[in-house]
Amino acid sequence: MFQNIKTKMKLSIMALVALVALLVVGVLGIIQLKKVNNGLTTVYNDRVVPLEQLKIIADAYAVNIVDTTHQTRNGNLTFEQCIENISNAQKSIDTQWKAYTSTFLTPEELQLSKETNVLMKTGNEVSKTIKEACIEGDLDLLTKITIEDLYPKIDPIGEKISALISLQLKIAKSETENAYDIYEKSKITTIVAIILFLVIILLLAYMIIVDISKKLERFQMGLGSFFAFLNRESQSVELIDIRSNDEFGDMTKVVNENINKTKIGIEEDRKLIDETIYVLGEFENGDLNQRLQTKVANPALMELKNVVNKMADKLENNIDHVLSILDDYSKYNYLNRISTTNLKEHLLKLAKGVNDLGDSVTEMLTENKINGLTLDESSNTLLNNVDKLNASSNEAASSLEETAAALEEITSNIRHNTESIAKMSKYSGSVTQSAQEGEKLANKTNISMDEINEQVTAINEAISVIDQIAFQTNILSLNAAVEAATAGEAGKGFAVVAQEVRNLASRSAEAAKEIKTLVETATLKANDGKNIAGEMIEGYKVLNDNISQTIGLISDIEGASKEQLLGIEQINDAVNELDQQTQRNAMVASQTHDIAILTDEIAKLVVSDADKKEFKGKESVTARKSNNKE
Repeated sequence: MFQNIKTKMKLSIMALVALVALLVVGVLGIIQLKKVNNGLTTVYNDRVVPLEQLKIIADAYAVNIVDTTHQTRNGNLTFEQCIENISNAQKSIDTQWKAYTSTFLTPEELQLSKETNVLMKTGNEVSKTIKEACIEGDLDLLTKITIEDLYPKIDPIGEKISALISLQLKIAKSETENAYDIYEKSKITTIVAIILFLVIILLLAYMIIVDISKKLERFQMGLGSFFAFLNRESQSVELIDIRSNDEFGDMTKVVNENINKTKIGIEEDRKLIDETIYVLGEFENGDLNQRLQTKVANPALMELKNVVNKMADKLENNIDHVLSILDDYSKYNYLNRISTTNLKEHLLKLAKGVNDLGDSVTEMLTENKINGLTLDESSNTLLNNVDKLNASSNEAASSLEETAAALEEITSNIRHNTESIAKMSKYSGSVTQSAQEGEKLANKTNISMDEINEQVTAINEAISVIDQIAFQTNILSLNAAVEAATAGEAGKGFAVVAQEVRNLASRSAEAAKEIKTLVETATLKANDGKNIAGEMIEGYKVLNDNISQTIGLISDIEGASKEQLLGIEQINDAVNELDQQTQRNAMVASQTHDIAILTDEIAKLVVSDADKKEFKGKESVTARKSNNKE
């Protein structure tokens, strides 16, 4: 009877029993868990959270107020930081205390909280005073508060809060123990219910599992035989042997019918598959002429057959087209391309690859022809420029040779001028020496003239003396003549003598007068000679100055001539070096001419080679236009 019950019904019964068991156990568990949850909620909300709140309040007093006061007093914190920390502490204390007092408080806890509140008011007054001291920047007041008020008024708050924390822990422990008792009772009840329902469920499950297992084992054996036939592990199929009115019996009938149909179809399909394997093997070896011929009742395999044949046709056509295009490419004809219409994936990539190859070769040939034409024109221009460069180099070399010769002649003239200027400087020194000696002689002449004037003066004095003597002698002769006339005959001889003396005095006076005249003339001449000697001295001084200036100019000219000679020699060396460079340039230009000729031949060869091949745009290819002007 149990075998004829539907499997769905069997499973429903077992599920219903399990559901009832779950409901019973769940309801019992929920009731007990609610009690435990209420206890835990009370512990958390009224004990754990207040513990955190009380800790925050204690830390606010100990750290934010006490520590901030000490650090500000020691200079580690600024007054602004002190104000900020005290304000944050006051705000935190107020918020957390309000939150704590809003929770459920036991009578003992309520009494402690009232005592703590009284102390906190005193502590708040201290913190307010500390904040005011920081606002005013009064360090002395802050020190006074730290010493006198801070610990006496803050420490009792900490002690009360510690007492509240201990009370919280004590109450939390009591609540926890109560929750544990509820848990133990609910655990025992739940275990008993679970065991009872588990026995019932296991009994039902065992009966259902045994029934299902046997049928599944037979069903598995039948499917294993069928799959062995499908996998070609067996040549025959055994039908499934299940006789019942449940779902397994219904499945067995349906499966057995389909096994028979599938067996017939598989035998037909295997023929087509074997043929397909053979044809695809031929495709793999490169023979695309093979086609599938077998007909089967399986629509999918027939569709596969048609698809494979169509694929072979298209693949053969595409491959033939690709081979035809590649054959054209091998003959240097790059005009044709493969149509990519209706092609996908690899065939499309193959077609594009061949077309890209043709485009790349065409682009390369176009570029080669452009480069060849451009190179051809450039080589012609290069040849013309090289010819011009050769001519210019030869002209430059000839001009530089003439320039070098002219500079050599100029160098020789400047060197000769420099030597002549040196000799002139030497002669100027000799002239300076002669002028200095002439000046010395003129000075001596002037001195001699002065000495002559002194002697002439002495002679004039002597002549004056002689003139006086002659005058006195004449007087004496006149006196003697008078005396002789007075004496008469006796005085005649004396008169003659007196006359002769008078005549002598007269001649002496005349001689003295003539000498005086000559001396005066000599004096005038001596003075003229002295003046002339003075003018000669001044002339010699001017001559010496002019000669000194002339020597200076000659020295400057000599230095400039030497520098000019040195510069001309450097220019001559540079021109000779430039002449050598020009000769080398001419040699390089000649070599460049040979290279240009070779380049022109290569360019023509490149253009000729490109013209031998067929590609798109061949006739329209022109050389690149150059922006350079000759």
